[in-house]
Amino acid sequence: MRLDKFLCKSTDLSRSEATHQIMLGLVSVNGKPATNPSVQVHENNLVTLKEQRLIARPSRYIMLHKPPGTICSNIDEAYPSLFNYLDIERAEHMHVAGRLDADTTGLVLITDDGRWSFNIIRPDMQCEKVYRVGLRDSITADAVSQFHQGIQLQGEKSLTRPARLEILDDKEVLLTITEGKYHQVKRMFAAIGNRVVSLHRQQIGPVCLDQDVGDWRHLTQDEINYF
Repeated sequence: MRLDKFLCKSTDLSRSEATHQIMLGLVSVNGKPATNPSVQVHENNLVTLKEQRLIARPSRYIMLHKPPGTICSNIDEAYPSLFNYLDIERAEHMHVAGRLDADTTGLVLITDDGRWSFNIIRPDMQCEKVYRVGLRDSITADAVSQFHQGIQLQGEKSLTRPARLEILDDKEVLLTITEGKYHQVKRMFAAIGNRVVSLHRQQIGPVCLDQDVGDWRHLTQDEINYF
């Protein structure tokens, strides 16, 4: 992880305070002064601040049921941050692995482990995300094969990866995708002449949403180890 983040995980310093300490030359890595906040360090490295060894706190992994009208940001903006629902220390050091739009509800995974979250969002990992989608118009039976073959999104050179579409009723479907292009679900249905009117993520990999709206829990070790 980055050196400034390592300091945040091993002290009570904010990101800006950690950067300041590094720039002052007060931090060493394996006995050598380190003045670059972005340098990569590992937990087995000897990192000291003012000659005191630092030990990073264990990473945290959380699932939260995102309410509508909230954003996947650490701070309130045009909409309130979903981090307002987390009653934990140093929540500002955490981030969402795979953001949802303000009007989209459902499962979000929150962590302070950047390598772990990258495994969830990187396309080559093909991590499945399952969405319950409400549509403006009735879905046609041939949409199943269209989504399986891949959809041509506006502004994209290649088709989307094959997606699995399960029709629940004429205006509600379950969609499983393995990538996360910008507004992908909404753009996929727009490409076939339909419109998404409600969007809810209910599963990422093997992790299924099992909390009420606004509630959260720590992931189990098996859930963490999957990614």
